[in-house]
Amino acid sequence: MTDFSKPIRQSSKGIIIIFAFNTVKFFKKFFVILVASGVSILKSKSLGNITPTMLILGVLGILITILVIAILKYLNFKFHLSEDDFHLASGIINRDNTIIPKSKIQNVYIKQNFLQQIINVVSVKIETAGDKKSEIEISALDKPTALLLKEKLFSKNILENEIKEPVNERDVFFSVSPKRLLLEGLSQNHFKSFLLITTFVFGLYSEFESYLKELKLDKQIDDFVNQEESTILNLLITNAIIVINVVLISLLFSVIKTFIINFNLEVVEHQKTVEINKGLFNKVSLSLTPSRIQNLVVTTNRVKQYLGLHSLSVKQAMVDAKQQKNFNIVALEKEQLNYLIDKLLLNYTEDQGELAKPNRYYMRISALEILLFLIIANGLSIAAFGLVMLWINTVFVPLAVLYVYFAYKKAYYRISDDFVTIGSGVIDTTTNILQIHKIQSVKIKQTIFQKPKSIASLVISTASKSVTIPYISKQDAISIYNLLLYKVESQDRDWM
Repeated sequence: MTDFSKPIRQSSKGIIIIFAFNTVKFFKKFFVILVASGVSILKSKSLGNITPTMLILGVLGILITILVIAILKYLNFKFHLSEDDFHLASGIINRDNTIIPKSKIQNVYIKQNFLQQIINVVSVKIETAGDKKSEIEISALDKPTALLLKEKLFSKNILENEIKEPVNERDVFFSVSPKRLLLEGLSQNHFKSFLLITTFVFGLYSEFESYLKELKLDKQIDDFVNQEESTILNLLITNAIIVINVVLISLLFSVIKTFIINFNLEVVEHQKTVEINKGLFNKVSLSLTPSRIQNLVVTTNRVKQYLGLHSLSVKQAMVDAKQQKNFNIVALEKEQLNYLIDKLLLNYTEDQGELAKPNRYYMRISALEILLFLIIANGLSIAAFGLVMLWINTVFVPLAVLYVYFAYKKAYYRISDDFVTIGSGVIDTTTNILQIHKIQSVKIKQTIFQKPKSIASLVISTASKSVTIPYISKQDAISIYNLLLYKVESQDRDWM
Protein backbone atom coordinates (compact mmCIF):
# COMPACT_ATOMS: atom_id res chain seq x y z
CA MET A 1 0.00 0.00 0.00
CA THR A 2 1.41 3.39 -1.02
CA ASP A 3 2.42 5.74 1.78
CA PHE A 4 1.40 9.21 0.52
CA SER A 5 2.70 10.97 3.64
CA LYS A 6 6.25 10.78 2.26
CA PRO A 7 7.42 12.36 -1.04
CA ILE A 8 7.17 9.83 -3.88
CA ARG A 9 7.72 9.82 -7.63
CA GLN A 10 5.37 8.58 -10.28
CA SER A 11 6.12 5.33 -12.11
CA SER A 12 9.38 5.25 -14.06
CA LYS A 13 7.21 4.66 -17.12
CA GLY A 14 6.38 8.36 -16.76
CA ILE A 15 9.64 9.08 -18.63
CA ILE A 16 8.13 7.44 -21.73
CA ILE A 17 4.89 9.41 -21.38
CA ILE A 18 6.65 12.77 -20.85
CA PHE A 19 9.07 12.08 -23.73
CA ALA A 20 6.25 11.07 -26.10
CA PHE A 21 4.08 14.06 -25.15
CA ASN A 22 6.92 16.60 -25.57
CA THR A 23 8.02 15.00 -28.86
CA VAL A 24 4.54 15.20 -30.35
CA LYS A 25 4.16 18.76 -29.06
CA PHE A 26 7.47 19.83 -30.63
CA PHE A 27 6.87 18.25 -34.04
CA LYS A 28 3.29 19.58 -34.18
CA LYS A 29 4.65 23.07 -33.59
CA PHE A 30 7.39 22.86 -36.20
CA PHE A 31 5.87 20.27 -38.57
CA VAL A 32 5.50 22.60 -41.57
CA ILE A 33 9.04 23.98 -41.24
CA LEU A 34 10.59 20.52 -40.84
CA VAL A 35 8.69 19.03 -43.80
CA ALA A 36 9.46 22.02 -46.05
CA SER A 37 13.15 21.89 -45.09
CA GLY A 38 13.30 18.12 -45.61
CA VAL A 39 11.69 18.30 -49.07
CA SER A 40 14.02 21.13 -50.15
CA ILE A 41 17.10 19.25 -48.94
CA LEU A 42 16.03 16.02 -50.66
CA LYS A 43 15.39 17.84 -53.94
CA SER A 44 18.55 19.94 -54.04
CA LYS A 45 20.68 17.69 -51.78
CA SER A 46 21.28 20.68 -49.53
CA LEU A 47 19.68 23.79 -48.09
CA GLY A 48 22.34 26.42 -47.69
CA ASN A 49 25.07 24.42 -46.01
CA ILE A 50 22.66 21.83 -44.53
CA THR A 51 22.87 18.31 -45.98
CA PRO A 52 20.41 15.42 -45.42
CA THR A 53 22.89 13.83 -42.98
CA MET A 54 23.09 17.05 -40.97
CA LEU A 55 19.27 17.26 -40.91
CA ILE A 56 18.98 13.69 -39.57
CA LEU A 57 21.66 14.39 -36.94
CA GLY A 58 19.80 17.56 -35.99
CA VAL A 59 16.54 15.64 -35.50
CA LEU A 60 18.37 13.02 -33.41
CA GLY A 61 19.89 15.81 -31.31
CA ILE A 62 16.44 17.26 -30.71
CA LEU A 63 15.09 13.85 -29.64
CA ILE A 64 18.02 13.32 -27.24
CA THR A 65 17.42 16.78 -25.73
CA ILE A 66 13.71 16.03 -25.27
CA LEU A 67 14.63 12.71 -23.61
CA VAL A 68 17.04 14.42 -21.19
CA ILE A 69 14.34 16.96 -20.31
CA ALA A 70 11.86 14.11 -19.73
CA ILE A 71 14.29 12.36 -17.36
CA LEU A 72 14.92 15.58 -15.41
CA LYS A 73 11.19 16.26 -15.16
CA TYR A 74 10.63 12.74 -13.86
CA LEU A 75 13.42 12.96 -11.27
CA ASN A 76 12.31 16.36 -9.96
CA PHE A 77 8.58 15.50 -9.88
CA LYS A 78 7.64 14.41 -6.34
CA PHE A 79 4.35 14.64 -4.47
CA HIS A 80 2.91 13.80 -1.07
CA LEU A 81 -0.16 14.41 1.08
CA SER A 82 -0.42 16.06 4.45
CA GLU A 83 -3.56 16.04 6.55
CA ASP A 84 -5.14 18.98 4.68
CA ASP A 85 -3.02 19.62 1.58
CA PHE A 86 -1.53 18.15 -1.59
CA HIS A 87 2.16 19.00 -2.04
CA LEU A 88 4.09 18.90 -5.31
CA ALA A 89 7.72 19.61 -6.14
CA SER A 90 8.49 19.95 -9.86
CA GLY A 91 10.77 21.67 -12.36
CA ILE A 92 13.85 21.08 -14.47
CA ILE A 93 16.45 23.61 -13.31
CA ASN A 94 14.32 25.87 -11.15
CA ARG A 95 12.29 23.95 -8.57
CA ASP A 96 8.64 24.84 -8.03
CA ASN A 97 6.72 23.90 -4.91
CA THR A 98 2.93 23.82 -5.19
CA ILE A 99 0.52 23.37 -2.30
CA ILE A 100 -3.19 22.81 -2.94
CA PRO A 101 -5.63 22.61 -0.01
CA LYS A 102 -7.77 19.51 -0.35
CA SER A 103 -10.85 21.61 0.32
CA LYS A 104 -10.16 23.60 -2.87
CA ILE A 105 -9.90 20.57 -5.15
CA GLN A 106 -12.75 20.69 -7.66
CA ASN A 107 -12.27 17.33 -9.33
CA VAL A 108 -9.86 14.45 -9.66
CA TYR A 109 -10.16 12.29 -12.73
CA ILE A 110 -8.23 9.37 -14.13
CA LYS A 111 -7.34 9.22 -17.81
CA GLN A 112 -5.60 6.64 -19.98
CA ASN A 113 -4.58 7.43 -23.55
CA PHE A 114 -3.53 4.84 -26.11
CA LEU A 115 0.17 4.84 -25.12
CA GLN A 116 -0.72 4.59 -21.42
CA GLN A 117 -2.94 1.61 -22.21
CA ILE A 118 0.00 -0.12 -23.91
CA ILE A 119 2.40 0.36 -20.97
CA ASN A 120 -0.39 -0.16 -18.39
CA VAL A 121 -0.38 3.14 -16.50
CA VAL A 122 -2.92 5.93 -16.00
CA SER A 123 -2.65 9.69 -15.50
CA VAL A 124 -4.30 11.60 -12.67
CA LYS A 125 -5.47 15.18 -13.12
CA ILE A 126 -6.21 17.34 -10.10
CA GLU A 127 -8.35 20.39 -10.81
CA THR A 128 -9.33 23.44 -8.83
CA ALA A 129 -11.95 25.99 -9.84
CA GLY A 130 -10.84 29.28 -11.29
CA ASP A 131 -8.27 28.33 -13.94
CA LYS A 132 -8.56 27.25 -17.57
CA LYS A 133 -6.26 24.28 -17.29
CA SER A 134 -5.56 21.48 -14.87
CA GLU A 135 -3.44 22.52 -11.89
CA ILE A 136 -1.64 19.19 -11.61
CA GLU A 137 -1.20 16.17 -13.85
CA ILE A 138 0.60 13.02 -12.73
CA SER A 139 1.41 11.23 -15.99
CA ALA A 140 2.08 7.65 -14.91
CA LEU A 141 0.65 5.71 -11.95
CA ASP A 142 -0.60 2.17 -11.71
CA LYS A 143 -4.39 2.16 -11.47
CA PRO A 144 -4.71 0.95 -7.83
CA THR A 145 -2.36 3.72 -6.67
CA ALA A 146 -4.28 6.29 -8.72
CA LEU A 147 -7.60 5.20 -7.22
CA LEU A 148 -6.17 5.31 -3.71
CA LEU A 149 -4.74 8.80 -4.30
CA LYS A 150 -8.11 9.98 -5.60
CA GLU A 151 -9.84 8.65 -2.50
CA LYS A 152 -7.37 10.36 -0.17
CA LEU A 153 -7.61 13.69 -1.99
CA PHE A 154 -11.33 13.75 -1.34
CA SER A 155 -11.06 12.50 2.26
CA LYS A 156 -10.90 14.92 5.19
CA ASN A 157 -8.37 12.92 7.18
CA ILE A 158 -5.21 11.56 5.64
CA LEU A 159 -3.52 10.20 8.77
CA GLU A 160 -1.52 7.22 7.63
CA ASN A 161 -2.67 5.01 10.48
CA GLU A 162 -6.22 5.45 9.24
CA ILE A 163 -5.56 4.67 5.58
CA LYS A 164 -7.59 1.84 4.16
CA GLU A 165 -7.73 0.37 0.72
CA PRO A 166 -10.31 1.93 -1.64
CA VAL A 167 -13.76 0.43 -1.42
CA ASN A 168 -14.24 -2.00 -4.28
CA GLU A 169 -18.01 -2.12 -4.16
CA ARG A 170 -19.39 -1.15 -7.53
CA ASP A 171 -23.03 -0.60 -8.28
CA VAL A 172 -23.17 -0.21 -12.07
CA PHE A 173 -26.34 1.81 -12.55
CA PHE A 174 -26.09 2.10 -16.33
CA SER A 175 -23.99 0.38 -18.98
CA VAL A 176 -24.47 1.27 -22.62
CA SER A 177 -24.96 -1.48 -25.20
CA PRO A 178 -23.47 -1.39 -28.73
CA LYS A 179 -27.02 -1.25 -30.13
CA ARG A 180 -27.90 1.88 -28.15
CA LEU A 181 -24.58 3.50 -29.11
CA LEU A 182 -25.35 2.79 -32.77
CA LEU A 183 -28.81 4.35 -32.39
CA GLU A 184 -27.28 7.31 -30.55
CA GLY A 185 -24.84 7.94 -33.41
CA LEU A 186 -27.52 7.59 -36.10
CA SER A 187 -30.02 9.87 -34.32
CA GLN A 188 -27.66 12.78 -33.65
CA ASN A 189 -27.95 16.22 -35.22
CA HIS A 190 -25.79 15.69 -38.32
CA PHE A 191 -25.94 19.27 -39.57
CA LYS A 192 -22.55 20.15 -38.06
CA SER A 193 -20.96 17.00 -39.48
CA PHE A 194 -22.47 17.79 -42.87
CA LEU A 195 -20.99 21.32 -42.87
CA LEU A 196 -17.63 20.03 -41.59
CA ILE A 197 -17.32 17.41 -44.33
CA THR A 198 -18.51 19.82 -47.05
CA THR A 199 -15.97 22.43 -45.94
CA PHE A 200 -13.23 19.78 -45.81
CA VAL A 201 -13.99 18.59 -49.37
CA PHE A 202 -13.97 22.14 -50.78
CA GLY A 203 -10.78 22.91 -48.87
CA LEU A 204 -9.17 19.72 -50.17
CA TYR A 205 -10.14 20.61 -53.73
CA SER A 206 -8.67 24.12 -53.37
CA GLU A 207 -5.48 22.71 -51.87
CA PHE A 208 -4.92 20.22 -54.68
CA GLU A 209 -6.33 22.30 -57.55
CA SER A 210 -2.87 22.85 -58.98
CA TYR A 211 -2.18 19.10 -58.98
CA LEU A 212 -5.50 18.48 -60.74
CA LYS A 213 -4.46 20.92 -63.44
CA GLU A 214 -1.12 19.16 -63.87
CA LEU A 215 -2.93 15.84 -64.27
CA LYS A 216 -5.49 17.53 -66.56
CA LEU A 217 -8.28 16.25 -64.30
CA ASP A 218 -9.77 19.74 -63.92
CA LYS A 219 -10.78 19.70 -67.62
CA GLN A 220 -12.49 16.33 -67.16
CA ILE A 221 -14.35 17.69 -64.11
CA ASP A 222 -15.45 20.81 -66.03
CA ASP A 223 -16.59 18.66 -68.99
CA PHE A 224 -18.58 16.47 -66.62
CA VAL A 225 -20.24 19.48 -65.00
CA ASN A 226 -21.03 21.09 -68.35
CA GLN A 227 -22.41 17.83 -69.66
CA GLU A 228 -24.68 17.42 -66.64
CA GLU A 229 -25.84 21.05 -66.90
CA SER A 230 -27.40 20.30 -70.28
CA THR A 231 -30.62 19.37 -68.54
CA ILE A 232 -32.03 20.48 -65.22
CA LEU A 233 -33.03 16.90 -64.44
CA ASN A 234 -29.45 15.65 -64.75
CA LEU A 235 -28.23 18.54 -62.62
CA LEU A 236 -30.78 17.76 -59.92
CA ILE A 237 -29.84 14.08 -59.98
CA THR A 238 -26.13 14.92 -59.74
CA ASN A 239 -26.67 17.29 -56.82
CA ALA A 240 -28.95 14.79 -55.10
CA ILE A 241 -26.30 12.06 -55.39
CA ILE A 242 -23.65 14.40 -53.97
CA VAL A 243 -25.89 15.41 -51.05
CA ILE A 244 -26.85 11.80 -50.30
CA ASN A 245 -23.17 10.75 -50.28
CA VAL A 246 -22.24 13.59 -47.93
CA VAL A 247 -25.17 12.72 -45.63
CA LEU A 248 -24.10 9.06 -45.55
CA ILE A 249 -20.52 10.09 -44.74
CA SER A 250 -21.89 12.38 -42.00
CA LEU A 251 -23.85 9.46 -40.52
CA LEU A 252 -20.78 7.23 -40.59
CA PHE A 253 -18.64 10.00 -39.05
CA SER A 254 -21.13 10.51 -36.20
CA VAL A 255 -21.45 6.79 -35.48
CA ILE A 256 -17.67 6.25 -35.38
CA LYS A 257 -17.15 9.33 -33.20
CA THR A 258 -19.91 8.21 -30.81
CA PHE A 259 -18.36 4.73 -30.45
CA ILE A 260 -14.83 6.07 -29.89
CA ILE A 261 -15.85 8.60 -27.23
CA ASN A 262 -18.45 6.47 -25.41
CA PHE A 263 -16.95 2.99 -25.79
CA ASN A 264 -17.79 0.83 -22.73
CA LEU A 265 -19.67 3.75 -21.16
CA GLU A 266 -20.84 2.90 -17.66
CA VAL A 267 -22.29 4.93 -14.82
CA VAL A 268 -21.32 3.63 -11.38
CA GLU A 269 -23.42 4.76 -8.43
CA HIS A 270 -21.77 5.32 -5.06
CA GLN A 271 -23.35 6.49 -1.85
CA LYS A 272 -22.72 10.20 -2.48
CA THR A 273 -21.21 10.37 -5.94
CA VAL A 274 -21.71 9.12 -9.48
CA GLU A 275 -18.74 7.81 -11.46
CA ILE A 276 -18.45 7.88 -15.27
CA ASN A 277 -16.12 5.50 -17.12
CA LYS A 278 -15.80 5.51 -20.91
CA GLY A 279 -13.51 5.83 -23.94
CA LEU A 280 -11.67 3.67 -26.47
CA PHE A 281 -8.36 5.37 -27.31
CA ASN A 282 -8.65 7.82 -24.41
CA LYS A 283 -10.21 6.14 -21.38
CA VAL A 284 -11.50 8.45 -18.66
CA SER A 285 -12.81 7.85 -15.18
CA LEU A 286 -14.34 10.78 -13.35
CA SER A 287 -16.68 11.41 -10.45
CA LEU A 288 -19.69 13.67 -10.16
CA THR A 289 -20.29 15.16 -6.74
CA PRO A 290 -23.67 16.93 -6.29
CA SER A 291 -22.16 19.81 -4.31
CA ARG A 292 -19.78 20.65 -7.19
CA ILE A 293 -22.37 20.54 -9.97
CA GLN A 294 -23.31 23.94 -11.41
CA ASN A 295 -25.63 23.08 -14.32
CA LEU A 296 -27.32 20.07 -15.88
CA VAL A 297 -28.11 20.03 -19.59
CA VAL A 298 -30.56 17.49 -21.02
CA THR A 299 -30.54 16.97 -24.80
CA THR A 300 -32.81 14.94 -27.06
CA ASN A 301 -34.71 15.26 -30.36
CA ARG A 302 -37.76 13.72 -31.98
CA VAL A 303 -35.88 10.71 -33.33
CA LYS A 304 -34.12 10.13 -30.01
CA GLN A 305 -37.39 10.44 -28.10
CA TYR A 306 -38.94 7.80 -30.36
CA LEU A 307 -35.94 5.52 -29.70
CA GLY A 308 -35.93 6.33 -25.96
CA LEU A 309 -32.56 8.13 -26.00
CA HIS A 310 -31.59 11.09 -23.81
CA SER A 311 -28.22 12.73 -23.07
CA LEU A 312 -27.24 14.29 -19.76
CA SER A 313 -24.35 16.75 -19.69
CA VAL A 314 -23.00 17.84 -16.31
CA LYS A 315 -21.34 21.24 -15.98
CA GLN A 316 -18.94 21.83 -13.12
CA ALA A 317 -16.65 24.72 -12.25
CA MET A 318 -14.09 23.06 -14.47
CA VAL A 319 -10.55 24.18 -15.14
CA ASP A 320 -10.05 22.00 -18.19
CA ALA A 321 -12.47 23.02 -20.94
CA LYS A 322 -11.68 19.92 -23.04
CA GLN A 323 -12.40 17.60 -20.17
CA GLN A 324 -15.82 19.21 -19.71
CA LYS A 325 -16.98 17.31 -22.80
CA ASN A 326 -16.40 14.00 -21.02
CA PHE A 327 -19.04 14.84 -18.40
CA ASN A 328 -21.70 13.64 -20.81
CA ILE A 329 -23.83 10.50 -20.46
CA VAL A 330 -25.56 9.39 -23.65
CA ALA A 331 -28.25 6.86 -24.60
CA LEU A 332 -30.15 7.12 -21.30
CA GLU A 333 -33.73 5.97 -21.02
CA LYS A 334 -36.22 8.48 -19.59
CA GLU A 335 -36.44 6.68 -16.22
CA GLN A 336 -32.64 6.52 -15.94
CA LEU A 337 -32.37 10.20 -16.82
CA ASN A 338 -34.90 11.20 -14.14
CA TYR A 339 -33.16 9.04 -11.55
CA LEU A 340 -29.76 10.63 -12.21
CA ILE A 341 -31.20 14.15 -12.14
CA ASP A 342 -32.89 13.38 -8.83
CA LYS A 343 -29.62 12.07 -7.39
CA LEU A 344 -27.55 15.02 -8.61
CA LEU A 345 -30.20 17.71 -7.98
CA LEU A 346 -32.25 16.82 -4.93
CA ASN A 347 -36.01 17.50 -5.13
CA TYR A 348 -36.03 18.66 -8.75
CA THR A 349 -39.05 17.98 -10.97
CA GLU A 350 -39.41 19.18 -14.55
CA ASP A 351 -42.78 20.87 -13.95
CA GLN A 352 -41.59 23.06 -11.07
CA GLY A 353 -42.53 26.71 -11.53
CA GLU A 354 -44.95 28.32 -13.94
CA LEU A 355 -44.07 27.87 -17.61
CA ALA A 356 -43.40 31.14 -19.48
CA LYS A 357 -42.28 31.88 -23.05
CA PRO A 358 -40.27 34.65 -24.71
CA ASN A 359 -41.99 37.56 -26.41
CA ARG A 360 -43.00 36.95 -30.06
CA TYR A 361 -40.24 39.40 -30.95
CA TYR A 362 -38.07 36.29 -30.66
CA MET A 363 -39.69 34.91 -33.82
CA ARG A 364 -38.95 38.11 -35.72
CA ILE A 365 -35.27 37.98 -34.76
CA SER A 366 -35.06 34.30 -35.74
CA ALA A 367 -36.69 35.10 -39.10
CA LEU A 368 -34.20 37.92 -39.76
CA GLU A 369 -31.26 35.63 -38.90
CA ILE A 370 -32.45 32.87 -41.24
CA LEU A 371 -33.22 35.42 -43.98
CA LEU A 372 -29.65 36.72 -43.77
CA PHE A 373 -28.38 33.15 -44.04
CA LEU A 374 -30.55 32.54 -47.13
CA ILE A 375 -29.31 35.71 -48.83
CA ILE A 376 -25.67 34.72 -48.27
CA ALA A 377 -26.28 31.11 -49.35
CA ASN A 378 -28.08 32.23 -52.53
CA GLY A 379 -25.36 34.75 -53.33
CA LEU A 380 -22.61 32.12 -53.03
CA SER A 381 -24.62 29.58 -55.07
CA ILE A 382 -25.31 32.06 -57.90
CA ALA A 383 -21.67 33.19 -57.93
CA ALA A 384 -20.46 29.59 -58.18
CA PHE A 385 -23.08 27.92 -60.38
CA GLY A 386 -25.29 30.66 -61.85
CA LEU A 387 -29.05 31.29 -61.62
CA VAL A 388 -29.77 27.62 -62.22
CA MET A 389 -29.09 26.97 -58.50
CA LEU A 390 -32.07 29.11 -57.39
CA TRP A 391 -34.13 25.91 -57.36
CA ILE A 392 -32.48 25.10 -54.01
CA ASN A 393 -34.78 27.68 -52.39
CA THR A 394 -37.68 25.24 -52.83
CA VAL A 395 -35.88 23.24 -50.13
CA PHE A 396 -34.36 26.08 -48.08
CA VAL A 397 -37.45 28.27 -47.65
CA PRO A 398 -39.72 25.59 -46.08
CA LEU A 399 -36.82 24.58 -43.81
CA ALA A 400 -36.36 28.23 -42.81
CA VAL A 401 -40.04 28.50 -41.87
CA LEU A 402 -39.77 25.32 -39.77
CA TYR A 403 -36.61 26.69 -38.14
CA VAL A 404 -38.39 29.85 -36.95
CA TYR A 405 -41.44 27.87 -35.80
CA PHE A 406 -39.52 25.29 -33.73
CA ALA A 407 -37.06 27.83 -32.32
CA TYR A 408 -39.98 29.70 -30.74
CA LYS A 409 -41.99 26.60 -29.83
CA LYS A 410 -39.10 25.03 -27.88
CA ALA A 411 -38.11 28.24 -26.09
CA TYR A 412 -39.45 28.51 -22.52
CA TYR A 413 -38.38 29.08 -18.94
CA ARG A 414 -39.52 28.11 -15.45
CA ILE A 415 -38.48 29.62 -12.12
CA SER A 416 -39.24 27.79 -8.88
CA ASP A 417 -38.06 28.29 -5.30
CA ASP A 418 -34.76 26.46 -5.91
CA PHE A 419 -34.29 26.00 -9.66
CA VAL A 420 -34.23 27.82 -12.99
CA THR A 421 -35.11 25.71 -16.04
CA ILE A 422 -34.56 27.08 -19.56
CA GLY A 423 -35.58 25.25 -22.73
CA SER A 424 -34.31 25.91 -26.26
CA GLY A 425 -33.43 24.25 -29.54
CA VAL A 426 -34.48 23.73 -33.15
CA ILE A 427 -33.50 20.22 -34.24
CA ASP A 428 -32.36 19.16 -30.78
CA THR A 429 -34.35 19.98 -27.66
CA THR A 430 -32.08 21.34 -24.92
CA THR A 431 -33.05 21.85 -21.27
CA ASN A 432 -30.71 23.78 -18.96
CA ILE A 433 -31.21 23.29 -15.23
CA LEU A 434 -29.42 25.30 -12.56
CA GLN A 435 -29.78 25.73 -8.83
CA ILE A 436 -30.57 29.27 -7.77
CA HIS A 437 -28.18 29.32 -4.79
CA LYS A 438 -25.27 28.58 -7.19
CA ILE A 439 -25.90 31.62 -9.39
CA GLN A 440 -22.82 33.85 -9.58
CA SER A 441 -24.30 36.81 -11.46
CA VAL A 442 -27.44 38.03 -13.24
CA LYS A 443 -27.33 40.60 -16.04
CA ILE A 444 -30.00 42.34 -18.12
CA LYS A 445 -29.02 42.85 -21.79
CA GLN A 446 -30.87 45.20 -24.10
CA THR A 447 -29.90 46.30 -27.63
CA ILE A 448 -30.79 49.63 -29.22
CA PHE A 449 -33.41 47.79 -31.28
CA GLN A 450 -34.99 46.22 -28.20
CA LYS A 451 -35.27 49.43 -26.16
CA PRO A 452 -38.18 51.00 -28.11
CA LYS A 453 -40.14 47.75 -27.69
CA SER A 454 -39.21 47.33 -24.00
CA ILE A 455 -37.69 43.93 -24.73
CA ALA A 456 -34.63 42.54 -22.93
CA SER A 457 -32.70 39.30 -22.39
CA LEU A 458 -31.59 37.98 -19.00
CA VAL A 459 -28.15 36.34 -18.72
CA ILE A 460 -27.73 34.04 -15.70
CA SER A 461 -24.19 32.89 -14.92
CA THR A 462 -22.86 30.11 -12.72
CA ALA A 463 -19.24 29.08 -12.17
CA SER A 464 -19.40 26.76 -15.19
CA LYS A 465 -21.47 28.53 -17.87
CA SER A 466 -24.00 31.25 -18.68
CA VAL A 467 -27.56 30.67 -19.85
CA THR A 468 -29.95 33.20 -21.33
CA ILE A 469 -33.68 33.82 -21.04
CA PRO A 470 -34.12 35.55 -24.42
CA TYR A 471 -36.42 38.36 -25.50
CA ILE A 472 -38.80 38.85 -22.60
CA SER A 473 -40.46 42.11 -21.56
CA LYS A 474 -38.14 44.44 -19.69
CA GLN A 475 -40.56 44.51 -16.77
CA ASP A 476 -40.41 40.71 -16.47
CA ALA A 477 -36.61 40.81 -16.81
CA ILE A 478 -36.32 43.29 -13.93
CA SER A 479 -38.72 41.23 -11.77
CA ILE A 480 -36.76 38.00 -12.38
CA TYR A 481 -33.46 39.85 -11.85
CA ASN A 482 -34.58 41.12 -8.43
CA LEU A 483 -36.10 37.78 -7.45
CA LEU A 484 -32.99 35.76 -8.27
CA LEU A 485 -30.62 38.18 -6.53
CA TYR A 486 -32.86 38.17 -3.45
CA LYS A 487 -32.92 34.37 -3.36
CA VAL A 488 -29.14 34.13 -3.80
CA GLU A 489 -28.46 36.65 -1.03
CA SER A 490 -31.05 35.30 1.39
CA GLN A 491 -30.02 31.63 1.17
CA ASP A 492 -27.19 30.59 3.46
CA ARG A 493 -25.92 27.84 1.16
CA ASP A 494 -22.49 27.36 -0.41
CA TRP A 495 -22.20 27.35 -4.23
CA MET A 496 -19.74 24.42 -3.98
